[in-house]
Amino acid sequence: MTVGLEPRSFIWVIARRLAVSERIGGYGSQHRRVRREEEIAWLKSQGINAVLSLLDGNQNLAAYEKAGLVASSEPLPELTVDAVRRVLKAMSRALAKPDRVLLVHRDVIDDTLAGVLAAYLVHSGRIEEPIMATALIQEILRRPLGPGARAIIPLASGA
Repeated sequence: MTVGLEPRSFIWVIARRLAVSERIGGYGSQHRRVRREEEIAWLKSQGINAVLSLLDGNQNLAAYEKAGLVASSEPLPELTVDAVRRVLKAMSRALAKPDRVLLVHRDVIDDTLAGVLAAYLVHSGRIEEPIMATALIQEILRRPLGPGARAIIPLASGA
């Protein structure tokens, strides 16, 4: 029996280790507390035990913590080198624990989030070539990466 409700656009980037989705509970006027609770229950049933929010505010952090998830926030309003490096370090810290299963989210899965995910694959050493990380993330997310996202990926190796 399935518990809860799958978050919108939920996708495993690294199976049972790193996932991505839209904001839990929806965003803007579409956000609903009940939906958020159902989506958190579903995440927990899938083994997710940590959430990294890339939103500007601290939306949902208290709800994540109340549900027993490790919650952190690294606002990413713009796709800049310094901001991306900060997020990559936060992802690396979270995933340094072998039992950690991390969900990363913004309001929607956009070019910024896609670029960060591709950059993480290079930063973590899972993929050596930025072009391969770009191709893989495009395939996983089923969307192309724009020039801003593509430009940030090669810089990840020095993060």
